Amino acid sequence: MNVLQLFRRKPRPVPPSASQLTLQFDAPPDASPPPQSRRFAMLRHQPVRWELVRSRRRTIGFQIDGRGLRVSAPRWVPVWEIERALQEKADWILRKLAEWQDHERRRQDMMPRWEHGAPIRLLGDTLTLTLAPAMSGVRREGDLLLVGLAADATTEAIRELLQKWLREQAREVFARQIPVFAERLGRAPSRWALSSARTRWGSCGPDGAIRLNWRLVHFPAEVVDYVIAHELAHLVELNHGPRFWAVVERLCPDYERVRDTLKHHYDDMPEG
Repeated sequence: MNVLQLFRRKPRPVPPSASQLTLQFDAPPDASPPPQSRRFAMLRHQPVRWELVRSRRRTIGFQIDGRGLRVSAPRWVPVWEIERALQEKADWILRKLAEWQDHERRRQDMMPRWEHGAPIRLLGDTLTLTLAPAMSGVRREGDLLLVGLAADATTEAIRELLQKWLREQAREVFARQIPVFAERLGRAPSRWALSSARTRWGSCGPDGAIRLNWRLVHFPAEVVDYVIAHELAHLVELNHGPRFWAVVERLCPDYERVRDTLKHHYDDMPEG
């Protein structure tokens, strides 16, 4: 199940994919398309860079994603008319661009840095990665995450050791919490495993097997519990209808509030 399916089908405050708008036009006689180009526009006194893509389509389309604003326009529509359409949709464009900027900031905040002194999130706590040559392995001591490597350890060495340890922590958390929710549900998964998927926090297969993304270990425990409850609920309800959400609520009464944490990080999945 895709991460987007973890939530009710209703408008999201952040863009799960490219945001789009279209304006319809009647097509005149055929004409040769000018090349794709980069341009600037002043929208509400703000400079906005946009990319013009000419096509055979009959509409002007606005697409906003991580690359910025792209405008697809019929090859016969003059640039001044496209610029007028930009002004008409300025509020929408600026709002969506701001949402993507917020998304990028969140993504950077979530991205671990594999170096001495860097912050590492563990079950909602922010720890300080600390190289400790005198010890072996990885150990938490208060707000420090001690890593038994030399002071000149490479980024790759730190990442390899820490990711292995984080996976172990995730496995311990899942092994402890899955039986708790399975008992509440009255049904257990046929098996479960860790996942390293880049677009899913969890999934439930038709055979009753569930997979949980080990990167959930970065989030608070209540978020982990929600994802477990969500996937286990699919053991009795395979869709996302009212009965499914009733099961989720029975397993996780405060799920709507907790779900918002993932809703705002649906595309901010950390690398480690």
